[in-house]
Amino acid sequence: MLPRRLASTRMLVMGKIYEGIGGRLAEFISAQHVFFTATAPSGADGHVNVSPKGMSGTFAILDEHRVAYLDYTGSGSEGLAHLRENGRICLMFCAFDGPPNIVRLHGRGEPVFVGDPRFAELAAHFGEPGRHGLRAIVVVEVTRVSDSCGYGVPLLDYQGDRDILVRYMARKDDEKMAAYQALKNTESIDGLPALPPSAVEAR
Repeated sequence: MLPRRLASTRMLVMGKIYEGIGGRLAEFISAQHVFFTATAPSGADGHVNVSPKGMSGTFAILDEHRVAYLDYTGSGSEGLAHLRENGRICLMFCAFDGPPNIVRLHGRGEPVFVGDPRFAELAAHFGEPGRHGLRAIVVVEVTRVSDSCGYGVPLLDYQGDRDILVRYMARKDDEKMAAYQALKNTESIDGLPALPPSAVEAR
């Protein structure tokens, strides 16, 4: 017998493969306040990376087979390095309230860096969460869309976005930002090239 909480919840058919991102699936993805990205270098060695992504207005569904997210300057650049090497990526969205659900988007990602001619057009798909410190827009060509039950994901209350990243980046002028990126973001922990010098110089 199902636990009372599950028995009283509208049950969804899970474990499905979808042709694209549309309808209720798109609504579910757009409603989530955080998602996770997973990437890995090629070959048997090297470090797998999983990163949480948040802040309202930093994720966009471009069409049924393409999504994009804003990538901000941070203390590492594993995802960028892995995408530049092999493009493999998985995005995971979990329901932390309401009916349980997990959606995964597998695909090929490409970082479009500041200074790229495509950058301005892509940026128009997003709101204004604060652009200082933005180092790339990652575009993902989605090749597989699936869901799963999410019964083990805890129920959590969303209290709001943190503004620490935006405030922290606002304290760095362009010169300090470029110095930080050059120190922290030009290669992965495995020595793979991440943020290219041209993107650092474009700030």
